[in-house]
Amino acid sequence: MRTSKRLKGIGEYYFSQKLREIDELNKAGKNIINLGIGSPDMPPHPDVIKTLREESAKSNVHSYQSYKGSPVLRKAISEWYKKWYDVELDPDSEILPLIGSKEGIMHICMTCLNDGDEVLVPNPGYPTYTSTVKLAGGKCMEYKLREKNNYQPDFRKLQKLVSSVASPEGGSRREGTKSGKGTVKLMFVNYPQMPTGQLPTKELFEKLVAFGKKNNILIIHDNPYSFILNDEPMSLLSVDGARDHVIELNSLSKSHNMAGWRVGMLCGAKERIEEVLRFKSNMDSGMFLPVQLAAAKALSLGKEWHDEVNKTYSARREKVFELLDLLKCSYSKEQAGLFVWARIPGFYKNGFTLSNEVLYKSNVFITPGGIFGSAGKKYLRISLCSPVERVQEAIDRIKNNIL
Repeated sequence: MRTSKRLKGIGEYYFSQKLREIDELNKAGKNIINLGIGSPDMPPHPDVIKTLREESAKSNVHSYQSYKGSPVLRKAISEWYKKWYDVELDPDSEILPLIGSKEGIMHICMTCLNDGDEVLVPNPGYPTYTSTVKLAGGKCMEYKLREKNNYQPDFRKLQKLVSSVASPEGGSRREGTKSGKGTVKLMFVNYPQMPTGQLPTKELFEKLVAFGKKNNILIIHDNPYSFILNDEPMSLLSVDGARDHVIELNSLSKSHNMAGWRVGMLCGAKERIEEVLRFKSNMDSGMFLPVQLAAAKALSLGKEWHDEVNKTYSARREKVFELLDLLKCSYSKEQAGLFVWARIPGFYKNGFTLSNEVLYKSNVFITPGGIFGSAGKKYLRISLCSPVERVQEAIDRIKNNIL
């Protein structure tokens, strides 16, 4: 049987392939230390687990759920956005719970894109942006994020890029447009940025909203890292007028140690939520109610929860800095999120070369930056999802086998 044309150019997700290789190495007795995957190793708050256990024991919670999610969860999301981001969201019309925010990326692309529609994607950036655009029939237009520019878009170059793809008719393919600026429909952004850890500024967010408005482009802000090693969480929806041009994805995976629970959210204008729901409602039948109620409990946790989690991540980051110093990498200490992004020394061809050397000589896996795009080929990314003791063991192995 032949696969569909939409899979042309779509390879297996890098980490899916690499984890299989690591599993084979472990079976051969290598005991690989995996510093590549951003899956939190700490548990959720005990009260979250307690809520799941108690709710699951009830006899009336096992049926299909609303496609729009539980009102309890939507209300909790609304209150969470107000408390932490100072953003008012109508829980009935401006919030859509997701089975993880990753599915939301796919839902948005399938909802908005026709064959050939253009989408701006960051380089380096989350590989799923590119693959979902292609699966939906769209075309990716990469915009490079450079270290010298603090990994912020160059809006002058962005404007030239958008203007260069103006349709022959002089208009845009996006329904209802009057701008005539071009055929670009969507733009993915992600701050705190993954993989670089770059924090946003108010000025950057204002420029993004203005750019979306000027070009009639829907800005998709993927915002799962705003609570990790960051004292000032920000939402792109906090900018005046953003709701007309922005839709935001968020998640409990990182902020509340609930990656395997698959709880995310889509926030934006009522019209955007309704459009995505038309697609999503044909793809699943809702989330298990006890999971939604436990997620609502997680969203009610206070600052002390985040402080405790970040205390652990801060200690791990200091140890990762030691590992990077050992490899003679350079990096910024002003990064946020679950990873540390670092430039490799010049005597290595690229991040893949250094990553493979560390893996095959020291049995330590570090992610090569090139998987996030060509702009990341001279970089590495190290996860903070391993205990300090495990990172120290990685340091010892590298000292004994490479240096």
